[in-house]
Amino acid sequence: MTSATAGEGVEGTKLSPRWEAALIEFAREQDRRGAAASTKRAYASDLAELAEWATARGAHPGELRYRDLRGFAAQLSGRGLKKSSVGRKLAAVRTFHGFLVDAGHTEANPAELLPTPKREQRLPRTLDRDDVAELLERIPVKTPLEARDRAMFELAYSCGLRAEEIVNLDVDSIDFESESLRVVGKGQKTRLVPIGEPAQRSLRRYLETARHSLTSGPRTDALFLSRNGLRLSTSDVRRRLQIWVKEFSRHGRVSPHSLRHSFATHLLEGGADLRSIQELLGHSTVSTTQIYTRVEPQTLRKAYQQAHPRA
Repeated sequence: MTSATAGEGVEGTKLSPRWEAALIEFAREQDRRGAAASTKRAYASDLAELAEWATARGAHPGELRYRDLRGFAAQLSGRGLKKSSVGRKLAAVRTFHGFLVDAGHTEANPAELLPTPKREQRLPRTLDRDDVAELLERIPVKTPLEARDRAMFELAYSCGLRAEEIVNLDVDSIDFESESLRVVGKGQKTRLVPIGEPAQRSLRRYLETARHSLTSGPRTDALFLSRNGLRLSTSDVRRRLQIWVKEFSRHGRVSPHSLRHSFATHLLEGGADLRSIQELLGHSTVSTTQIYTRVEPQTLRKAYQQAHPRA
């Protein structure tokens, strides 16, 4: 391997055939594991940077060592990237080298000991219960698109759904008899989530009076359809939510993830235990769910400041 100063540009570097083959093999493994499309795109982008950097230095897949990867990490930081972006790229490097070990292309993972930049922990954006109720209840249902949006966002809050999970729902994902929703989350993991009564009412109304008006295109099993009868995209969901937020809410930008965070926070405030919330959210570990324990004190502090005479 030839050495080079960390931070040298590699724009326009053509990948070696061995790097191209390794990245294709890795992508196929991600397909086999059922990785989400957004995850695969992020891996492809981040690992292309690594491949260009390594190719410019004459290093093939499996030849990089810890010192080399520290150099790669240094040039990422030197570009002024956010700590979260650097951390994501290094996580991709670790996953890729773990794959190389499993596939027998190298004996050890040199990325295992790479330090991850410490990220500032930001609390999730949440709405209080009254604001969520106001937002949802004031979405009209006079047109098929309005009925769809009301059902979609009632369900998103009722079940704590990610935007990608919303658009991937099919009609048969709903079981009105058991009052539950079958959700396919990250890594194609399936979970069953209870559906609240307001969401059930909105869903029945949408299915009985509105969805058939949106099925002019090719038949699809998608639960939520566009005006052309196609499955919605995540950007469609974000755009439609922002329309209603601007129309009715006093809050600034609110995303589908804000509804998901609010769902988890309100469960915690109501006495639900973290393990139950973990299952409902589809988190693989309870440590991910524990961020919601940082939200409740903020709610208490706000109440204190508003009510205490000497706050």
